[in-house]
Amino acid sequence: MTVATQEIYGYSLGYEGLENSSVNRYDSIKSLVDFPAAIFLLFVSAPVVLLAMLVVRLTSRGPVIYTQKRLGWNGRVFTIYKIRTMYLGSEPNGAKWCVPGDSRITPVGRFLRWSHLDELPQLLNVLRGEMSLIGPRPERPEIVAQLEKVLPGYRLRLLVRPGVTGLAQVLQGPDTDLSSVRKKLGFDMYYISRMNPWLDVRIAIGTALHLLSVSDRFIARVLRF
Repeated sequence: MTVATQEIYGYSLGYEGLENSSVNRYDSIKSLVDFPAAIFLLFVSAPVVLLAMLVVRLTSRGPVIYTQKRLGWNGRVFTIYKIRTMYLGSEPNGAKWCVPGDSRITPVGRFLRWSHLDELPQLLNVLRGEMSLIGPRPERPEIVAQLEKVLPGYRLRLLVRPGVTGLAQVLQGPDTDLSSVRKKLGFDMYYISRMNPWLDVRIAIGTALHLLSVSDRFIARVLRF
C-alpha cells in the first residue's frame, strides 16, 4: 500500500489532497448536532454511568475516572475521560496496546469494555468541543509519533475532530497490532473523504447494531459501507 491508498474489503481508496476537501466544512458545523445530542445522551445514560462508577469504586483501587492525553483536531492535545477499566499502575513502562485476555484489565473492566460503557464520559469531551459523536478515534501522542514512521498518512486522521464512535469502531475491534491499525486507517480515510450527514446517520445505526453484537460484515453489507 502507498501513502495515497488503503485497502478496505478489497476496494482501493485514494485520499490524496484531503487537506483541501470540502468535507472539512461539514466537520465544523457538526457541533450544531453534537452538543444537544451529547446533553441528551448524558441525561439518559447518567444512572448507568453512576452505577458503573460505583461498582468500579467498590471492586478495585484507584480513581473511578481515568484521564489520558490524546491528539485531536489539527494535532491539538486534549484530555479524554473514561471509566477506569485497568488495575492501578498498569502502564509502568509507558503506552501499550491492549491484547485479548490482557491481565491488566479488571473483571468489571472487561464488562465495561465489552459494553462500551467506559466510553460514555467522553460525552463531556463532546460538550467541550474536543470531540464529535462520530469520527476517527483519538490516539495517544506517543503512539501517533511511532505510527507516523511506518504509516506516513496516519496524521491525516487529525483533519477532523475525533469521535466517540466511528466507522472503524463499528467495523473493527480495538487496535492490537500494526496490521489492525493499517486497516483502521483505511476506514478513517474512507470516512474523512466522504463525510456527510447520511454517512453519520448510518454509522450511528451501525454503532447500535455493533452494541447488539451484530457482525461487522452484516453491518457493512446492510448499511452499504
